[in-house]
Amino acid sequence: MDHAGELPDRRTRLRDGTIPDAPVTVAVTDGDGRVAYWSREAQELLGYTPAEVIGRPLAHLLSLDNSTFRHRDGRLLHGRAHLSPLLGARQEQATLVTALPASGTGTPTDNTLKQWMFDQQSRILGIYDPDGRALTANAATVRGAGVPAQEVRGQRLTDFLPGPPFEEVERRILRVGRTGTPESTEVFVGLPGETRAHAWGVDIFPLKDADGRVRAVGLAAEDYSALYGTRERLALLSEARTRIGMTLDVTGTAQELADLVVPRFADFVGVDLLDVVLSGALPAPGLAVLRRAAKRCSRSLPHSAALDSGDVHTPLLSSPLARCLAGGPAELRDVKDPDIIQWLAEDPLHAAHADAFGAHSLIAVPIRAHGVVLGTVLLLRYATSRDPFGPDDLTITEDLVARAAVCLDNARRYTHERGIALALQRSLLPRGPMVHPAVETASRYVPAGGSAGTGGDWFDVIPLPGARIGLVVGDVVGHGIGASATMGRLRMAVRTLADIDLPPDELLTHLDDIVTHSAPPPDADDDAIPGDIGATCLYAVYNPVSRSCALARAGHPAPILVHPDGTTQVVDLPAGPPLGLGSLPFEAAELQIPEGSLLALFTDGLYESRDHDIDEGIRALRQALARPAPSLEALCDTVLDTLHPHPDADDVALLLIRPRSLGQDGLASWDLPSDPAIVAEARRRVGDRLAAWGLEDAAFVTELVVSELVTNAIRYATGPIRLRLIKEQTLTCEVSDGSSISPHLRRARLTDEGGRGLLLVAQLTERWGTRYTGTGKTIWAEQLIHSA
Repeated sequence: MDHAGELPDRRTRLRDGTIPDAPVTVAVTDGDGRVAYWSREAQELLGYTPAEVIGRPLAHLLSLDNSTFRHRDGRLLHGRAHLSPLLGARQEQATLVTALPASGTGTPTDNTLKQWMFDQQSRILGIYDPDGRALTANAATVRGAGVPAQEVRGQRLTDFLPGPPFEEVERRILRVGRTGTPESTEVFVGLPGETRAHAWGVDIFPLKDADGRVRAVGLAAEDYSALYGTRERLALLSEARTRIGMTLDVTGTAQELADLVVPRFADFVGVDLLDVVLSGALPAPGLAVLRRAAKRCSRSLPHSAALDSGDVHTPLLSSPLARCLAGGPAELRDVKDPDIIQWLAEDPLHAAHADAFGAHSLIAVPIRAHGVVLGTVLLLRYATSRDPFGPDDLTITEDLVARAAVCLDNARRYTHERGIALALQRSLLPRGPMVHPAVETASRYVPAGGSAGTGGDWFDVIPLPGARIGLVVGDVVGHGIGASATMGRLRMAVRTLADIDLPPDELLTHLDDIVTHSAPPPDADDDAIPGDIGATCLYAVYNPVSRSCALARAGHPAPILVHPDGTTQVVDLPAGPPLGLGSLPFEAAELQIPEGSLLALFTDGLYESRDHDIDEGIRALRQALARPAPSLEALCDTVLDTLHPHPDADDVALLLIRPRSLGQDGLASWDLPSDPAIVAEARRRVGDRLAAWGLEDAAFVTELVVSELVTNAIRYATGPIRLRLIKEQTLTCEVSDGSSISPHLRRARLTDEGGRGLLLVAQLTERWGTRYTGTGKTIWAEQLIHSA
């Protein structure tokens, strides 16, 4: 029989959850509004059995405005609910509930439209009483919670959605119900049935009556994971500008990139640089040897599943890292791709890592700066933590690595320049302790740390005639190769001036002239100003015969003298201006050094710090110098460990000197009258003393030198005349007189009777010279000796 023209069976339509064409009795309630009767049609229409419904409030089955029915699965039916009051035999009021068909042509009421909007929203919507119990919720809420609609009504949020994020939302619901002030928050959480967490924006607002009283609290939540991901990627790029490149250290910059990326963007990152890049050099074509400069993982890695920082490896040709090193583009790959499977099969270390945490996607990016590949970056995401990498993630990663590449190249250039500057500076500084009979020395030079670069601090120990020793320490303005070159220029100038035996104040005056004359013209570019303008220097000469030390300084910190009993004092020494100011005088001071004392020369980087003032730093330095130590080398370490445990923004030079006195057995001295007859007597006395010292082999040359120098003093100078022999590593003959006129070498003509004496002295001795004193001059000559 053809049923095409007949109405469909009503029972079938009811099973579909739709309202029938004719009114249908659904239920009858008692006087308290609870279901007392439940029809078979109602069971088919709404999905509830009589046992589930009878005794429940009718309001649980209706929409908020009682205009339509709510199915068991939470959706609202397309129809109308009609409530008719009934009176029983005992005059008890009851209600007849009827389902009426929806009007096909009529205009829905405002309440109906509002209900449709509430229920059909894709966002999660809910209404709670001020005590935080659910009054109603839309279908999206029921689906998200994964529980039937009737189990939501009357429950707190945490009753059907447990967990800390939902506890925070519930606290906000209660607070809004109490204060009436709207609140908004963001939560990153996974709903029941979801495998991964999503970003939710939650708005909580009060529902007030006409009098402004809070009657309920509304909640609207929307999944904005896509927008959240975009925002996070942009925030990551913005943060990279301030977090990457904070130092000029290659490995430090690589670690800054790793710390930024994990865990907010990836689960693992490995930054591999070509081995030569870490030493500051540019990579050359050839075998690509990578060193793990930095890594970070969101989980604890077993040793067998990752390269450690500092490990060296050569990427396989089948790996994306090798393709990046060869100039290829960045790669976004799934670990199930055939070529990635092949690579992992050949690379057990990376395969163990991928298997240990279930990595499902990776990004490999070359670190390229100025067209040169410096290394690679490998990022992984694990299947249990977040979605696989996408095209947007690849774009962001390329931008991040491009930013890091510039910073890494800057750090590489700095490392290269710093290495050159250090090599230059260390080649100009004394190598090891100076072995000299007049002093015992120990020294330290500590380069500046961080991005300051190598500075221009320096020191020197210069042997002088007469067993004396020159001590110098200086500080050049600026850092880098320029400061090191300036330091070398000043050091050579000091050595040259010390070689002509100038007193400390005169030496600094000549050094200041050199610096002043080397200054650029006034109209020169500022970049051309050399670092020696404004440099500081301290120069001292120690005489072991008199145990005296003459000092002068040009804007440099005064030295510290440590007495044998452990007490310390800052030497009272006129400061003098820094070098390069010109036309300002320098003053020298004379200091007697007791036996067993210690003299410390240093630069200001040793005691200056941002953590304390200069006076406090000087006090700490004096206390450190006073500590007992088995040797000067150990005392150097103690001072640096106390005042300079870590490299700072300024470099440090420290020179410790323990002066010694010259024993009387190596010294002979005679006062001579201005009488030519005394020359023979002087030769005799010198011969006797040399014989006592076991230096008969040096007697002929020494007597000849004494004869020439004493004769010149008697003939050309004024008294008093003093002859002195000093025996140490060399034999020094000194003749002092009261004249400031210095003899000089000249080439005598064949007819000249004189003029050959000093020439003989210069040829027979190792070196000779003139030293001016406050009362005249001293002419000296040195010769090498071989003690018996």
